Amino acid sequence: MKIYLDNCCFNRPFDDQAQVRIRREAEAVLAIQDAIRAGSHSLIWSYILDYENQQNPVLERRVVIGLWRAYAQTDVQASPCVLKYATAMYERGFGKLDSLHLACAQEAGADCFLTTDDGVLKKASRVSAFAILDPINFVNEALHAH
Repeated sequence: MKIYLDNCCFNRPFDDQAQVRIRREAEAVLAIQDAIRAGSHSLIWSYILDYENQQNPVLERRVVIGLWRAYAQTDVQASPCVLKYATAMYERGFGKLDSLHLACAQEAGADCFLTTDDGVLKKASRVSAFAILDPINFVNEALHAH
């Protein structure tokens, strides 16, 4: 399965774990990352992940998240096709950066797009090319299905 984790997912294990939801999402992200390292799932990376990661003010997070690029089977760069799809996603109500992430997932042929962003999750039905799930539901549906 080809999966795209947005920047929220990569950052979740670093967030304050005092809230149950954040802790459960972090545990799910770590399980997904273990599955990627084990070769059970194929990670998609993109230029927009690089861009957002470079904006992170915390050096440790930037370094650790940036290392995930090496695990990616696909690395999507900006192209007319990506920008065209991103424009379509923006017109469907997604934010600019979210639209670019979704476009990169589309370009790479993602099966699933993972995010902890409630705004993106609420609009998931506006995308038909792939599933949009939060990490907890992905783990429950995909990882435990095997």
